[in-house]
Amino acid sequence: MHHGRRQQELGRHSAAVACLVEAAGASRRGSFMPPPPSQAEGGRSRAKLKPLHWDKVTPHNPEHSMVWDKISDGSFRIDDELMDTLFGYGSTNQNNPNSNKTPSNPFTSPSTSSNTPTQICLLDPRKSQNIAIVIRSLGISRQEILDALFNGRDLSHDALEKLSRIALTKEEETMIREFSGNPTRLADAESFLYHLTKAVPSPFARIDAMLFKFNYDMEILHIKKSIQALELACRELKSHGLFLKLLEAILKAGNRMNAGTARGNAKAFNLAALCKLSDVKSTDGKTTLLHFVVEEVVRSEGKRLVINRNHSLRRSGSSSSNNSGNLANSAGQLKTTREEKEREYIKLGLPVVGGLSEELANVKKAAAVDYEGLASSCSSIGTRISEIRQFFSKGNGGDAFLREMKGFLEASEEELRVVVEEQVRAMELVKRTTEYYQPGGSRDRNAQPLQLFVIVRDFIVMFDRVCVDITRNMQKRPLAGRSSPQKKAETEKRAAAMFPNLPPRFMSENSRSSSDSDSEDGF
Repeated sequence: MHHGRRQQELGRHSAAVACLVEAAGASRRGSFMPPPPSQAEGGRSRAKLKPLHWDKVTPHNPEHSMVWDKISDGSFRIDDELMDTLFGYGSTNQNNPNSNKTPSNPFTSPSTSSNTPTQICLLDPRKSQNIAIVIRSLGISRQEILDALFNGRDLSHDALEKLSRIALTKEEETMIREFSGNPTRLADAESFLYHLTKAVPSPFARIDAMLFKFNYDMEILHIKKSIQALELACRELKSHGLFLKLLEAILKAGNRMNAGTARGNAKAFNLAALCKLSDVKSTDGKTTLLHFVVEEVVRSEGKRLVINRNHSLRRSGSSSSNNSGNLANSAGQLKTTREEKEREYIKLGLPVVGGLSEELANVKKAAAVDYEGLASSCSSIGTRISEIRQFFSKGNGGDAFLREMKGFLEASEEELRVVVEEQVRAMELVKRTTEYYQPGGSRDRNAQPLQLFVIVRDFIVMFDRVCVDITRNMQKRPLAGRSSPQKKAETEKRAAAMFPNLPPRFMSENSRSSSDSDSEDGF
């Protein structure tokens, strides 16, 4: 009896201890330990997921509501299976019946077992994980990659760039290639790299060569376009068009304003002054020297068009009596509508002068050329071609990759030779053009070789804004005949006071546009 009571007491004591242990374990799990694998709706245990490190807060504030109060238990459901796949530790597709049917997994191989033991990482764990992520993103199988590296083609630019980013050091490549253990136990990244380095000689050198080949056409085309822009820009600045007309007007205006000083009576000026014209304000502060010069050139071009039109009308007339009457009538109109004529000159001249930006379109392109980049591009491409040729010259030439690369290198070397000659010729043309506008400018060590184009480009930007201002002012200006004689007198007086050293219509001394001349100055 005594022994039986002793057994019952021990049994009750053990049950109590077990309850306490279970309760304590549950408490610890709730506070410090991750929960045990939970059961999915189908009875399948869920994978252990990577932790999200955050600081938990208590979503309760007696003073005011919180955003967390808006979240209810059933408002949103996540895809548990997708989370298991994306964020599970050592996640495998063992629960997916279709996992073995995916041909684009670069890690799969016939010898891979679903019950793989602990994986072996040869690389730094973080680097190994990053490489595995990159390889998964390729979306192509390991065999497709190996075939492409043997053939030297059939890999996209995106795939080549990604593969080039996972290149190994020589020590890492040797370590993986010479791994003597069970390759099926290697981690995903190491397994891929092991089979890659075992199957393909110098795989990453091949990837770099294929990527260079892929980028070559785009790089050489960019160089050709830059060279073409420089040549066309020089041709545009050589032609005697609107730009020369503007330089003439600016030179005359500058000499008028600098009369009696050391800067007066200039025969030429540094084009850097073009960007300073908008800084010279009129005495009333309402306009600039650039506005004044552009408007004078616009008026001059408009007047030239009217004169040419009248000459054509005179020649086309057949009746001398009618012509006499028309000429007399026109003379009478000229006396009474001088202000309308001035308005017509502006209206006709603006579209002509406003075409400067289009006339110098390639100058703007040349200003955007990166000279340092252009100068080094051909040299860089030539160096890469030599490196690739030298590296693969050690091969036996037995696989398709070497034959493919050999043909590309021969063609690219010949094309590069021609492009280098064109580049040298273009830069010589740039130097002569710079000397044409600014004597000694090409020998200035502090000046950029393409500075001429940059100056003209910046001037064109200001010039276009001035043309827009003139157009707006013309639209706001009242029609001729509607203003009183007193108003006209005030306008003429104000125009004379804007730049006192400049007489009205200072361009009229030489109103013929230089674009009428057919002569061409050589360099």
